[in-house]
This record gives sequence, C-alpha cells and structure tokens, in this order.
Amino acid sequence: MRNNIILNEPLSRHTSWKVGGPADIFFTPNDRKDLSDFLKSNDCIITWLGNGTNILVRDAGVRGAVISTRKSLNKIELIDQSNYLVEVGVSCFQLAMYATKNNFGPAAFFSGIPGSIGGALTMNAGCFGNETWEFVKSVEVMDRNGEIHQLDPKEFSISYRSVGFPFPLWFLSCVMSFPEEGFTTIEELKSMRDSRLERQPLTENTCGSVFKNPDGNYAGDLIERSGLKGFRIGGCAVSEKHANFIVNDKEATASDIETLIKHIQKTVKDHYGIDLETEVRIIGEYHE
Repeated sequence: MRNNIILNEPLSRHTSWKVGGPADIFFTPNDRKDLSDFLKSNDCIITWLGNGTNILVRDAGVRGAVISTRKSLNKIELIDQSNYLVEVGVSCFQLAMYATKNNFGPAAFFSGIPGSIGGALTMNAGCFGNETWEFVKSVEVMDRNGEIHQLDPKEFSISYRSVGFPFPLWFLSCVMSFPEEGFTTIEELKSMRDSRLERQPLTENTCGSVFKNPDGNYAGDLIERSGLKGFRIGGCAVSEKHANFIVNDKEATASDIETLIKHIQKTVKDHYGIDLETEVRIIGEYHE
C-alpha cells in the first residue's frame, strides 16, 4: 500500500481545471482490499476523487486523505444480455465506447459526461435528456469502516444533479441495466461529439458545466443575457462559446475561479432574481 501513497501531492495535477493545492495524503488503491485496509487503518478525513472534473480544489489544498480511483476499479463486465457491472473508475466516455463495441444501449449520452462513473453516480450526472440513475439497478458501496454493502437505488434520494446517501459511503461499482431494444452506434457518438464541440469549449481547461439549470431556465442563457460572456477575473474567464463554462486559459488560481463564480451568481441574481446553484463541487481550504 505504501507504494500507492504520496504526501503533499498537488491536486492541480489531478483536476480538469488544472488548479488546486496539495492533498496531505494522496492514495490510489489497487483493489477493494487495498481500499478497505486503508480506511480501517486511517481515521483522517477522506475525500474521494475520480477523473477530477466537476470539482474545484481551493489553493491551500485538502487536509486528510484524497483517494483516487482513476487508475483502479476501472472494469466493465457483462452479467447478461442487458445488465453490466461498471466500476467507478471507468470514465463515462469509456462506457459509451464499450456500449458501441458490444452492441448495447442506449448509452451514447454518457459520451457527453466528462467524468467517471463514480462521479456520475454521486451527482446523478446527465446530458442529452438522460440521467445516470435511470439505468442503475444496484450499487456496491464501501462505508467509512471499510465494509462493503450492496444497496438498491430506492435507498437513495435521487433528483436533478443531486443524490442523497443513506449513510456516509463511497461507490465501488454499479449494475446498469439497458433496454434490449436499440443499441449505441458509433454514428450517435460522433453526432453527439460534434454537437458538443460546436457548442462547448471541450479542448480547454474547464470543469464542465459550472451551474445547475434553474427550473424553467438554462444557466448558460441567464449568464449570457447578463452580459458575462468573456468576462474575466485573473487567469480565468466565462467561455465565449458557452456561458455555463469557465475557462482557465491564463494560469488561473482556484481563488480566481471561485471569485468569478460568485460574481456570476451575484450578477444573475441582480438581473433576474434567480439564485444559481453550483453544479461543480468546491472543496479544500483558503490560504490564510
């Protein structure tokens, strides 16, 4: 296990915004036993990290241990014709490609989610009219004591971009069930990719969508109509391509990004009386 532990690891190396201070302990488990042993032998605060999208790590970093599954727990296994075991380290794009190669679906929408399956489960990620938990039949989780549980989706409170847990836990895998009729095609993936490339700054350093869409509105539209496209603070700016994206294009700090997030929220509130709620998760500590 010691070979998988790094002390004071800069989290800017592990987040899509390329910002963030150090983790006191950065741990990459090889498997479930490795993870269980670590949790049983460490009583520090634990933060879970997947592909590093949809997260802003503050400049002073994260105390305790950050556990990354990006290089582990990354298998997909066929259970039967329509059910698949998907581990949390699998990227959403990998799942979409697997669906294409193995003629099942509809799973093409996962290609539009930038993170991992673990992150998608945590926030009920979605795009193109579908959401992750629509297809979840059961989940395998680990508690703070390193014990594994099998849970039914009914034990969670699931809503738009939000999932309430029955107790403190981390996802290990899920069984996904897809309708037998229809399947994911490479043409669908290409079409969705081209659509996103045209409308979103996918080749730049972003976290994905920053804000949730309020009821009856689109966050990007509200931000654009508030005159904020291209608005800059420090090394980051509201994307000219899609206003619900913040781009780190000039070596921004996490403080730059968080300040811009708050400015966007205040401006939209002043213009439309709407409170924009962040979709991105903000963690870590400020510099004193």
